Amino acid sequence: MTALQGQVAVITGAGSGVGAATASLMASRGAAILVADIDQDSAQNVVAEINASGGDAVAITVDVARESDVHHMIGVALAKWGRVDILHNNAAALSADVLSQDGDLRTMTVEFWDFTLGVTLRGVMLGCKHVIGHMVERGSGVILNTASTAGQTGDLVRPAYGAAKAGVINFTRYVATMYGRHGIRCNAIAPGLVLSPPALANMSADQLEISRRNRLLERAGRPQDIAAMAAFLASEEAAFVTGQVINVDGGVLAHFPNYADQILAQESRLAVRDE
Repeated sequence: MTALQGQVAVITGAGSGVGAATASLMASRGAAILVADIDQDSAQNVVAEINASGGDAVAITVDVARESDVHHMIGVALAKWGRVDILHNNAAALSADVLSQDGDLRTMTVEFWDFTLGVTLRGVMLGCKHVIGHMVERGSGVILNTASTAGQTGDLVRPAYGAAKAGVINFTRYVATMYGRHGIRCNAIAPGLVLSPPALANMSADQLEISRRNRLLERAGRPQDIAAMAAFLASEEAAFVTGQVINVDGGVLAHFPNYADQILAQESRLAVRDE
């Protein structure tokens, strides 16, 4: 397929997981890719794979919470290819160290809260801020923001991450509303559990089983599932789709999920056994 032939895509958090899968898929469909990640080695590995397969990709080290980095990132794409057709704001604070601190609000520091929102929400704003002017001048462009089912429901853990992703969802609607008449489409993709390295590193066997029971589909999500949706939304096949939040979650939010109830019940059973 060459649905993205001649397009230029900037993808943040593209050194692994969903970002890497999206970079590879869009490259296979004809797009030139700027692979942006805070981990330089990971970004370069993705670029090496794309270029070895006949694609056109360049790596750049970016901290999306820093405006100077994001401004430079867009500038590199413009200097290299003269245009940016697609921006996929995919980076988020998902390391084991970060997620381990995203729990009880009574002990959460303001510094941690600000850090999480700085990467996961401010990074999306900065990407949009520095690409929209170019897209307005050209009269077209596609912006994709990685949201999450966590931004649409409550849970017992990760309130900072959930709040940041909720912000991404409504910010997506604002961008779509403000710039649609300039030819810019903006949509959010909301994954459920995706078996990427961060998820596998941070979830216990019990948590994976709870997730399995609450999906309508048997298998867990894969990075390629999210990449396929991103490639579709970036293409002309989705030319009339904007301002939407599309859940790619195996059907979790199509029914009433019982994560919190099951976890509370499990804790209750453990407490009884401990008495």
